[in-house]
Amino acid sequence: MIMVVYASSSGGVSLDPNLTALPGSGTLQSLVNGLGAWALIAALVGLVIGAAAWALGVHAQNFQQSMVGRRAVLVSGLAALLIGAAPDIVNFFFGQGANLH
Repeated sequence: MIMVVYASSSGGVSLDPNLTALPGSGTLQSLVNGLGAWALIAALVGLVIGAAAWALGVHAQNFQQSMVGRRAVLVSGLAALLIGAAPDIVNFFFGQGANLH
């Protein structure tokens, strides 16, 4: 999201995010999309490895290994949730900030 700041008629400044305002905005958006995809792949790998460690820990009656695997599954799931919700979270808080007077 690119932000443009300009003076308003009341003498203050205002903000109007515009992706086309600067050159290279499309490239930056593609970069962010690629990083998001890599982060989701990393979360998936963490989830699979964590599930395997959890299962092996339970099967071997190794409490610590099963807890580490369970934690990896939960953290990976939370990471995927936050990656998916990131644009909406940012837009929500930007909208809340824009409504402040």
